[in-house]
Order: sequence, then structure tokens, then C-alpha cells
Amino acid sequence: MKWTTCFSSERFGIDNARSPQRTEYERDWDRLIFSSAFRRLQNKTQVFPLPEEVFVHNRLTHSLEVASVGRSLGSMVGEKIALIPEVASQPDAREFYFDHLKNVISSACLAHDMGNPAFGHSGEEAISRYFQSQAKNDSFRSRFSDSEWADLIAFEGNANALRILTRAFKGRLPGGFRLTYSTLGAILKYPCSSSDSLGKKGPKHRSKYGFFQSDKAVFQQIASRLGMVEEVGAYGVFKRHPFVYLVEAADDICYNIIDFEDAHRLRIFTTEEVQKTFLQLLACNPKENMNRIRETLDSLNEDANESISYLRAKSINYLTGRCSEIFFENREAILSGNFDGDLLGSIPEAQDVLTFIKKKSVSHIYNHPSVVKIELAGFRIMSGLVEDLVSAALEKEENRDPMQRKVISLIGSQYIFQEADSDYEKVLCLFDFVGGMTDLFALKLYRNLRGIEIPTI
Repeated sequence: MKWTTCFSSERFGIDNARSPQRTEYERDWDRLIFSSAFRRLQNKTQVFPLPEEVFVHNRLTHSLEVASVGRSLGSMVGEKIALIPEVASQPDAREFYFDHLKNVISSACLAHDMGNPAFGHSGEEAISRYFQSQAKNDSFRSRFSDSEWADLIAFEGNANALRILTRAFKGRLPGGFRLTYSTLGAILKYPCSSSDSLGKKGPKHRSKYGFFQSDKAVFQQIASRLGMVEEVGAYGVFKRHPFVYLVEAADDICYNIIDFEDAHRLRIFTTEEVQKTFLQLLACNPKENMNRIRETLDSLNEDANESISYLRAKSINYLTGRCSEIFFENREAILSGNFDGDLLGSIPEAQDVLTFIKKKSVSHIYNHPSVVKIELAGFRIMSGLVEDLVSAALEKEENRDPMQRKVISLIGSQYIFQEADSDYEKVLCLFDFVGGMTDLFALKLYRNLRGIEIPTI
């Protein structure tokens, strides 16, 4: 892989139009920000249930903030890569890294959670568990090939994001969002199929999977266009594209730091606890003027939330700068696909504090009663919807009872399958429908189907 050929302004699909007012990479951002798939993120839970009085992050605000950090990372790294002799000698490559990489990373950050179903990881688990529960049902299991079954028993939001971005839904133009290959490559966090995934025991790029079997040709087209590195001895398995590390770092920085801030706003953590933690993190930076930071904190002592916001901003700025440095220091290993870590986890001086933040987050945030309750509720809601939809869809049309026919009629027209489709394709169409649901829509539909709530016109 080469820095001079790992990007492309060409678009997936057939759209060859050019805009004199915007670059191709700016157009990626615009297509995402104005899409209904992106807007739906405003009603998808990030971590905490959305309270009425205290604003905390949802998937949309999280994605916007990740995109902001991603833009900074892309700018910092791009300016350095542009000065590498092999890049600097080629005007197109130099221009891309100086002017456009930041837009690619920012756009990919906008899209990184678009494949998550309602209720996030609980929704993913519910979908997977339904199919796992059918593993001993031979008449059900035999409907799918081994590779198809591997997709179904481990539903993956990353793979679903690629499908959403590239699939031509009914009534829509070919090529899906028609994003540039550069932006699509930047979201391929796990460039392998479910059959090739090795789980937590494997390297990071094979710990999950990045595309469904139905989208294998799409993935291969992207990998080929960007010159991605195929893993030796593993046909069809590729190393990560370098831009993925920047998108991942932006996401890691935001959820590690901002979840802490949200927990403070909800009074799970005291002001003193959060201030102490963020100050310890900032003290890892030998260039930081800690006396000036403490003086600023003293001036904000009448507004606890503002003091935490100030430290959050400083912390994100520090981690963003260090991640850009780590990327450049390891650029050759990253380019060749031999860098198996992540940027945030590769900052040596900050690991003790970051580990503390992660452990504290698990024990007090991700296992907080309000979070656990919404996870359990989301699991039951999504489990019920998947069961109703799959059982109806996989029944032969002539054998469906009236209730199953009514369930099928509720599927949006852009997601509805053809009766001639394979059972696997039918299920993926249901994934499209379920994956596009907001938390509130899923809850309402579940209540309607269970007779808990009577719909109104």
C-alpha cells in the first residue's frame, strides 16, 4: 500500500457528476448530514437513557463530536503526511493530504454508527441471540449456508453500516450514498467476513467482521480501488486501511472522555472525582501548564458543569494531539498493515489514567441501573420484533396466516423483500428495516404488536 494511491475521489456507484463549489470529499459530508439515516441517530441511545431535565449525548450528538475530533486528527496527520518526500513530489497526493484528508475522516466519523440498530449493542445482541436460539432447529438452520449463518448469529453494526451506505434500496438511486472510495475505506474497521473473524483471540482487524456475505463484492471493489493489503495466507481478508485508525481514535477519545462528563451531569460522579481524573490525565502532558489550568478552574468554581466542560475540552485536545503523533510515528507499520494496536491505547504516559477511566466507566456508568434497565428493555423489545418479523418473512407466502401477513405489511416499502428472494436476502431486508428503527419507533411497534398500546391514526 502507498500513501500516494490509498485514496480516491471516485464514487461508489454511477455518479460521475462534479460540483465546482464543493470538493468530492465535502460532498460526502453533505450527503451524510442531510440523510434520514443520519437524522435517525438523534433518537438512538448512546449510553444513558435520555432524561427530560439534563441533556446527555445521543448517537447523533456523539457522531457530530466524533466528526469534529476526526477532522482535527485528519488535519494534523494530513499536514505531516503531505511533507513525506514521496507524497510531496506528487501534486495530487500533496493536495489530498493537506486539504482533503480531514474531510474524509470527518465524514467517515459521521457514518461510523449508522449501522447500529435501535438500542445499540443490546439490539445487536438480540438479533444475534434469536438466530443462535435456532441453531438446533435443523429445518431452520438448513435454510442458510455456513457463511450466511455466520452473519446471522453475530449481527454486526459495522457490516450493516457498509450495507446502508452502498445498497440501492427500492426507489433509490444505484450506489446508495455514492460516497467516495476514500470515505468508505475509512469505515472498514474489520475488513473480513464473519467466517474469517477470529473474535477477541485474533488480531484487531479480525476481532469482528465488516461486511455481510451479500456485500462481499462491494467490499472487494473498495479494497481493490484503494490498494488495501491482503493478509498473507488468508484469501479475502485484508489489513485495515490507514484512515481507519484515525476514525477509531476519534471515537475512542470521545466516548472515554464525554461519557465521564455525562456521568457528572447526571450526578453519578462528583465534581471532585471528575476534576481529579481529568487533571491527572492532563498532567501526563509535559508541555501542559498545570498552574494555569488550576487558576482557570478556580475562576469557574461557581459553575461545576462549566469547569468539567473546560477540562473535557483540554483532555480531548491533548489526546487528539498525541494520537496524531502516534499515527505518524507508526505510519509505516500502519501503512503495511502491521500495526495491531489502536492509537489511544498506544500513548504510554497516559495508560494508567485511561485504564482507570475505562474501569470506572464499566463499574459506574455502563453498569449503572438506568443503563442496565434500558439495555434489558431494548433486548426484549428487539428480540420480540425480530421473532415476529423473521417468522412471518420465512413462512411461504401461501402458508402465512392473517397475522403474519399483517406483520409483513408493516415493513417499509424501501425495505420489503421479493418472495423469490433467498431466505438469507429476506432476513437482510429485515435487518435493513430493524436497523433503521429509532429507539422510540421500535418501542412503539413492539407495544402495538403485543397489544400493550393501541395505535392511533
